Amino acid sequence: MTNGFQLLRLDEIEGYAEDGRPRWHMIRSVLGIESFGINAWRATAAGQEIIGEHDELGSGAGGHEELYFVLSGRATFTIDGERVDAPAGSILFVKDPATRRGAVADEASTEILVIGGRPGAAFSVSPWERSAEALRCWTTGDWGRAIEILNVQLGEEPANANVLYNLACAESRSGRNGAAIEHLTRAVELVPRFAELAQTDGDLDSIRGDGRFPPPSTAP
Repeated sequence: MTNGFQLLRLDEIEGYAEDGRPRWHMIRSVLGIESFGINAWRATAAGQEIIGEHDELGSGAGGHEELYFVLSGRATFTIDGERVDAPAGSILFVKDPATRRGAVADEASTEILVIGGRPGAAFSVSPWERSAEALRCWTTGDWGRAIEILNVQLGEEPANANVLYNLACAESRSGRNGAAIEHLTRAVELVPRFAELAQTDGDLDSIRGDGRFPPPSTAP
């Protein structure tokens, strides 16, 4: 930062994308913003889910009210089952954290800026965003860094099944099989459906033959 400010283009902000998924531009993390949440999503193909369906009450959420600004392209939001057309320039505000929301990119060029915060409370990074910072290591194979990030989060949220599962995946990929089995077992105890997911998750191939590997869930 020079002269008290930074000027960047969105495509200069570090991004992360899995195959077939939109690119996440980590504005808050890259700029070191501490007072509010802000990120951007850029579609890589038309018809893509650019904002995953969610509310702000789940274990990975921050209880935020959120503002969505469609920077370019066109998106179709679904807000508690209601479809909302949002061309470039549209601003959509979702105040109630219980409201289900999500969006599909109608054009490959679609970009959405998302700003959020919790009314009356100092800003804190939501659990999903902290875990997602580790998930970008999947594109680089930097398993040590992924494990470091997830272990810090696990220390603060020892009953977060998502963190436990992702940590087990990173440990399995790095050859830390004992720790991977331990954390996967705990994740399945907390969220039984993870046992089914684990049966075909390529990240867990190295430990699937272990006799302690959780069997498929029998839960309905």
